[in-house]
Amino acid sequence: MKQSPRVLGRPRHDENAKPTKDIVLETATRLFIKEGYKNISMDDVAKACNVTKATIYYYYPTKGELYTSALIAMMDRIKLSILQILEQPKPFKERLQQLVEVHLSATIDIDMKNFMKEATINLSESQLRQVQASENDMYQTIERTMQVEMENGTIRKGNAKFFAHNFMALMTVGYLKDGDGKPLLGAVDKTAKEVTNFFWLSVQNNH
Repeated sequence: MKQSPRVLGRPRHDENAKPTKDIVLETATRLFIKEGYKNISMDDVAKACNVTKATIYYYYPTKGELYTSALIAMMDRIKLSILQILEQPKPFKERLQQLVEVHLSATIDIDMKNFMKEATINLSESQLRQVQASENDMYQTIERTMQVEMENGTIRKGNAKFFAHNFMALMTVGYLKDGDGKPLLGAVDKTAKEVTNFFWLSVQNNH
């Protein structure tokens, strides 16, 4: 039987290997984290993946699309990890502390604020909307849990969205670095405890 011709520009696919598209996305994400959007070209990504530039463009026609996909994939992973922690049968305060600890440990080298700033500057409106929708999903995961814990009487009544955004904003304190590039507040576990205790004082149910 004659083999059907490969679609023009479509990379060869090894059934047993990780899909090339995934390799490209993971590699590009690492490069963007390390060097930033402007300092990485599609050529850099191709070289790091050991594929042709045409292969990169086959999957991601523009650098903006690649950056958009990298950001969304990163936030999807963070959202999944948030869900896994918040769904555990532990006291809510313990889950929050674990969430801060895991989140800071996993993203210690990722400057999410800068990622979003570069997205705002370099992405098209539709790409930016995709990124913002993914970011909102991440916040809503925490917001829904805040709402449930309010209804359970674990925390005081209030605006769950406000609580969720404040919690995530507090967490970013853990990214602060000193002059030598070391975490300003010391060990991640201690920072997680401080952040959680500070947040808890504002939401605990005193009745």
